[in-house]
This record gives sequence, structure tokens and C-alpha cells, in this order.
Amino acid sequence: MDESEQDPRRLTSTSSSSSSTTRVHVTALDGLVNVNSLFTIAVFVGLSLTTPGQHSLENRAPCDAGIDFAKKLLVFEVVSFSFFLFSSLVAQGLKLAINLLNSKDVDEAIRAHINLKVLRLGMMGSAVGSVMGCLFLMLSMVNVIEIRLGMLSCGSKSAVHSVTALVLLVSSALLVYISTAVYAFLH
Repeated sequence: MDESEQDPRRLTSTSSSSSSTTRVHVTALDGLVNVNSLFTIAVFVGLSLTTPGQHSLENRAPCDAGIDFAKKLLVFEVVSFSFFLFSSLVAQGLKLAINLLNSKDVDEAIRAHINLKVLRLGMMGSAVGSVMGCLFLMLSMVNVIEIRLGMLSCGSKSAVHSVTALVLLVSSALLVYISTAVYAFLH
């Protein structure tokens, strides 16, 4: 009997598919955590803009956002931060599991024995958390625009153009991200 027949785990660890899959998953998880970190910085920048009684740059009283916009901004920022933190913690947990499993087999430093269903489910959960975080971050940025540039309802051209660009670009990017994530999940 050779070694792979004695130890069934050894058979899966020597497969080159397993090593490249593990490496790809760790790289994807790293990227997700890095992007979430950047978005978290944006959340804190938005939080710094929640000052009550701030006048818009439109310089007309009806265009000034009320305290309810500052409250909504704060809520959207906190929810966004929560989703990004959830996503990052799930991704970090998966990376930790892969790295701890790798440490058991010193000869095979880039291969791990991990349940692929759990890995895929965790990665999808992390991706969903990032998407939800982006949606709430976009809503908070709409509030920031209305607080700083004037209410959309008062017809501030700067606010309308900014919100239009924000919604179109972020929605397009999220559509691409969701499409590629679903495609990768199904194949």
C-alpha cells in the first residue's frame, strides 16, 4: 500500500487542484477584507459630517437639510459599518481556518483540507455583507450630498448631478460584482 491509501486526507492534499483552489480563495478573501477596510474609512468620513444645523452650499434656507437627514445619515453609516464588519470578520474567519489547517501539514504549506461547501457559503455570506454595506454607504452618501449641496427636492443642480452619478456608477459596479460572484459561485 502506498501513502495515499493509508491516509485518505493525504490524497486530497496532494491534488494540485486543491492547492490552487486554496490559494485563489485566500487571495479573494484578502481582496475582500482590503476593500471593506477602504469602505470603512469612507463610513468614518461620513460620520464626521453629521453636524446638526449645517447650512448647504446652495445658500437658500429651503435647501438646508433638517436634523432628520443627519439622523438618517448616522443610521445608514452605522448599518453600513456593521455589514462591512460582518463581511470582513467572516472572510478573516475563513482565512484563519485555511491557515490553521495548513499549519498541520508543514510539507504542504499552500494546501488545506476544508469543506468546500462551507468555504463557498462563507465567501457568499461575506460578499452579500459587502454588497449590503455598499448599498447603505451609497444611501448615506446621498444624505451627505443633500446636507452639503442642498436638498434634491429644492432642485439643487449640483446635488442632482452628484446623486445621479453616484447612483449610476455604484449600481453598475454592484451589478458587475454580484454577477461575477454569482457566476463564480455556480461554477
